[in-house]
This record gives sequence, structure tokens and C-alpha cells, in this order.
Amino acid sequence: MSPTLARRRVRSYPFGYSTALLGTDTQSPHGCRCRCRAGYHRPVSVLPLVFTSGWASGINAYAVVLLLGLFGATGVSDEVPEALQRPEALCAAAVLFLCEAVADKIPYVDSVWDVAHTVIRPVSGAVVGALLAGQSGSLPDLAAGALGGSTALVSHLVKAGTRMAVNTSPEPASNIVLSLLEDLGVAGLLAFALFHPELAAALAALLLLTGIGLVFLLFSRIRRFWRRRAERRAARAAGVGRPAPW
Repeated sequence: MSPTLARRRVRSYPFGYSTALLGTDTQSPHGCRCRCRAGYHRPVSVLPLVFTSGWASGINAYAVVLLLGLFGATGVSDEVPEALQRPEALCAAAVLFLCEAVADKIPYVDSVWDVAHTVIRPVSGAVVGALLAGQSGSLPDLAAGALGGSTALVSHLVKAGTRMAVNTSPEPASNIVLSLLEDLGVAGLLAFALFHPELAAALAALLLLTGIGLVFLLFSRIRRFWRRRAERRAARAAGVGRPAPW
């Protein structure tokens, strides 16, 4: 092998890692691109994109499938698998996304919708993660699917817990505002992840940790609220203390 060919040789690694020389753009068998300077190896992994898509799937799985499919079908990104670009997949995702857009903004209906999607969202995150990593059924692909599914499950639990806390509010505006923020966050971060996967994954991790802390904070306040209300009712029934304002 000549020195020139040796310098242009590309090596592939699990999880979509690839390296190249001479500053050329290369693409691994899993669809991940990288650009490397002469004599310098810079691996690019699909795992950050899988993590971000898993976080987004836990919030709105149908939006993830729809957006990724549209990004791939319109040529915005070549990272999207063909399975997500099929017309039937896009149509089904669009219809289900519209259903979720309505149900997600109605108090208590959103919580019922979340319960019904406790299995759907993690499974969707796992499938999307496996498709992004590749379709060979290898151990790296299965690991990517597990990462997407587990991230989607945690993200889903954070969303469901937050909605339960918000539903204690008597006005419906908070549900609508929160739902719109979630939709915008999913769309914006997913689009950002296609071009800057590492930064997007870091933001998704930060949002996930913040959401977990917020859920614990909200649930502690809810428990304290119901405990105080029960104490005031008991005191009023016993004729001790002033009646509760409500």
C-alpha cells in the first residue's frame, strides 16, 4: 500500500466512531461524519444525538419522529435513518403529534395521557436510538437503544411528575404555557443536536437534572400543602383555630 493510500485509510469503531486523515470528510457505516486534520484523529460518536433524542422522546415522542423524519426527507441532515423518512411514518407521527398537542394542554387530561404513554415514550426513544446508531442488531446498536430508552423513561417521569404538580393549580394557563415550552424545547434542542450533538447532549442532561430537582421540590410543596389543609380542616371540625380561608 502506498503512503498516500495509507494516509487516507479510514477506520470504523463501535457506536459510529470514525477517524480520517488529510482533513477529508468521511462517513462511518452508521452514518456519522467527522472531519480530521492531517495526523490528527477526532472520533465523532452518535451517542450524544441518541441521548438528546431520548430526552426529547420522553417529552414528546411523536414530535421527535416527525421532526427527524422531516429533517432527513428535506435534506437538512443526512444523519436520519431511512425508516424515519418514510411517508407512512411521517403521516402517523403528524396525526399523533396533533392529538398530543391538544391533550397535553388540558388539565388532568394531560396526566391521563402521560400515564398511557409510560411505555410508549421509552420504547420510542429506544427504537429511535437504535436506528440512529445503525440497524445491524450488534451490541453497540443495542446499547444505543438502551441509552435512548432509559433517558426517555427518566424524561417521561419528570414530565409526568411536573404535570401532576401543575394540575393542582386552579387555572389552565399554566398547562398551556408549559406544554408550549416543552414543544419548543424539543424542536429547538433536537435541531441543534443534528449540528452540535455534544453541546445539545450537555444541555439535555442539564435540563434533565434540573427537571428531577424541580419534581422533588414541587412534590414536597404539594405534600406540605395537603398536610396543612388537612390540619386546618381537623382544627375547624374540633372548633379550634380560625376557619381556613377556603
